Amino acid sequence: MSSSSAIDPVTLGVVWGALRSIAVEIGTTVHRTAYSEQAREGQDFSVAVFDAAGRMVAQGPYSPGHMGAMSFAVRNALAAHPVDTLLPGDAILLNDPLLGSGHLPDFFITQPVFHDGALIGFVVNIVHHTDVGGQRPGSQGVEGIFDYFQEGLRIPPTKVWREYRPDAGVIGIIAANTRTPDRVLGDLEAQRSALRVGELRFQELCARYGRATLAAAMDEIIGRTETSLRAAIREIPDGVYTFEDFLDDYGPATEPLRVLVTVTVDGDTIVVDYDGSSPETASGLNSYINYTRSYSYAAVKCLCDPFGPMNEGALRPVTVRAPEGSFLNPRPPAGGGPRAVICYRIFESVIGALAAAVPERVAAAASHMANPTFGGWDPVHRRRFVAYELVLSGTGARATKDGCEAMAWAFNAANIPVEAQEARHPIVVERFELIRDSGGPGTYRGGTGVRRDLRFLADDGKLTNLSDRQRFPPYGVFGGTPGRLGRTLLNPGPNEQPVQSKESRAFSYGDVVSFQQPGAGGYGDPLLRDPGRVLEDVLDDYVSLEAARDEYGVVIVGDRVDEIATAALRRERRARTRA
Repeated sequence: MSSSSAIDPVTLGVVWGALRSIAVEIGTTVHRTAYSEQAREGQDFSVAVFDAAGRMVAQGPYSPGHMGAMSFAVRNALAAHPVDTLLPGDAILLNDPLLGSGHLPDFFITQPVFHDGALIGFVVNIVHHTDVGGQRPGSQGVEGIFDYFQEGLRIPPTKVWREYRPDAGVIGIIAANTRTPDRVLGDLEAQRSALRVGELRFQELCARYGRATLAAAMDEIIGRTETSLRAAIREIPDGVYTFEDFLDDYGPATEPLRVLVTVTVDGDTIVVDYDGSSPETASGLNSYINYTRSYSYAAVKCLCDPFGPMNEGALRPVTVRAPEGSFLNPRPPAGGGPRAVICYRIFESVIGALAAAVPERVAAAASHMANPTFGGWDPVHRRRFVAYELVLSGTGARATKDGCEAMAWAFNAANIPVEAQEARHPIVVERFELIRDSGGPGTYRGGTGVRRDLRFLADDGKLTNLSDRQRFPPYGVFGGTPGRLGRTLLNPGPNEQPVQSKESRAFSYGDVVSFQQPGAGGYGDPLLRDPGRVLEDVLDDYVSLEAARDEYGVVIVGDRVDEIATAALRRERRARTRA
């Protein structure tokens, strides 16, 4: 870590802006050229720029689950293929759960960048691929999985491209082990094209400033990031902070999974320890340690230094531990395909632990996402299909603001547009709406749940559900109320059938699957909420008249607040609570 810089501030600022721009341009290229809905519409990918020592310097604004793991993936790629064996145009692919971000659909590609024959750094990206084989379409099954050999094709660090030329044999193996070869190969080409763009921009930057200046600037950026985060940590009171939360289960008729975290703040360092969490499961629902680290890093960064760079320097002050053999650090070959459903709980557990230390910075728990996958036979186009969904709902209330609606929480992604799903798959999205009274009441209200109903015009249908918060609601903080529980239904209505949150099951032509997501938690006492804000929520249909009265103590008549009746009702509620 440098204490002073030999680079003038203007040059350093320009180089830093250029590195961030390179990362964003790599991501934009993936976004615009990807074949799959999850990459092109849902933005389920990430990108970063590394220096010649394999240290992350700049990243794009994408998923922390990928980004926190990317440093480890690059380190593992270079351990298998040392720098002195690499040539321009080489690229290393891996998706091994232990070496990357914890499940097989994530394909990491690391490409070296040379200028005038000298290595100057690496450009890296990862895309979540539609299907890599295995037991279930989409490669994310929970029940019936007892090791990752059931989850799909596993690729150790492999030099798939040599001097810009693909290894046809390896590409052929990948294509032969997926239900959607057109999308997987298309997304691979998007990844490679994007890295080529990043390589060219990195070389242009080096040509402008020279290798020595560029290397010194990257070192300075990493050092300043570390200094900034350590300074922010020092502002948090030293102490040991604990929090406990639960995932509903790891499949039908299974027990809850305990997440117990102890966060120790000591000077300018933080240790996040998951000792006491549940043991690894005989299912797909486990989080390999890199993934557990990723969302722990993200939570610490959000609370301590949210506007500073996220790179190697931000990882150094934070240590993340989980007992080997726990579901947050399983032993290979434990399953891990659906580990995305765990990320909210990791992120929110760290936030819950630090709420007592930094109450003004934390938020209540968010509505949980649904990330189901579907497969079957499309009778119109006469082909097999695999569809991937993201149903993103409300975020938790904050110290000064309500939660947001229909947004990703612990990562940067987006709800997949209705038009994209309907254009590519035998799917009709019949409902996509906010759920009234689902957001947790508080001085600031939690974001509402989202309902998304999909009708399938497919035969031989297979659903792999992946959701949570159907037994343990999203928590509220400082007197805020938890959000409403979620549920999944097959053919909602008089003959509806509940679908367990991690169940694998069949569906028939014309069936409707309804994802009704939980609401997010509230922040602060609901009786302190501004009655005018409650009125706005009623008029916007976020809150019913009954809930305005019962949860907030606000009496609304027509389109106005009855201030006298509201004051009396709130006095009565407070007196009842004190008694």
